[in-house]
Amino acid sequence: MTDPSTRHTRADARANEDRLLAAAALAFARDGAAATLKRIAQDAGVGIGTLYRRFPTRDQLVDATYRYETSRLAARASGLLGELPADLALRAWMSEVLDYLAAKHGMADTLKTLLRDDEHLSSRTRGQLTGAVDEFRLAGVAQGSFRQDVPSNDILMGLAGVTLVAGSGHQREQAERLLDLLLDGITRASAWRDGLKPTAP
Repeated sequence: MTDPSTRHTRADARANEDRLLAAAALAFARDGAAATLKRIAQDAGVGIGTLYRRFPTRDQLVDATYRYETSRLAARASGLLGELPADLALRAWMSEVLDYLAAKHGMADTLKTLLRDDEHLSSRTRGQLTGAVDEFRLAGVAQGSFRQDVPSNDILMGLAGVTLVAGSGHQREQAERLLDLLLDGITRASAWRDGLKPTAP
């Protein structure tokens, strides 16, 4: 039988790691490459020694933060769908993707190396996010709010396009407007799909 004190120690270690990774994501989004490990430890409420014991190098922290944030974002689909209709849930999730990518941009230099060295990491990330979008899509189709002819991968690519052209922090308002347009395309059939041609001006 596992010693209760051992279980408690493991739970504390897991909680410390979660706080560190959440703090790291915020720091990388806020400060980019200038984010310091000392500040991350302070924000997480742990000592710098705790950070180094779990993540001896900055690269290891970036790797773990990227995986943590990707998994957290993918898991958000079920929670949002439990609280909101599919269209509103997807729209809220899209805004969270912008925050996720801000953190990713802050880790960009290190991530380039990590993604180059681990050829499966990028495909795993894409698979996780596509799976989340598929949850939203299936729920929206079942609720009658989403078109049935838009593949999940197309939705994810559209979202990636928004972040590509308006992914900087100072472009947030524009990015949110573009997300509204993307959602409109998922939820509303256009005139030509109804067999109508647009009238000439």
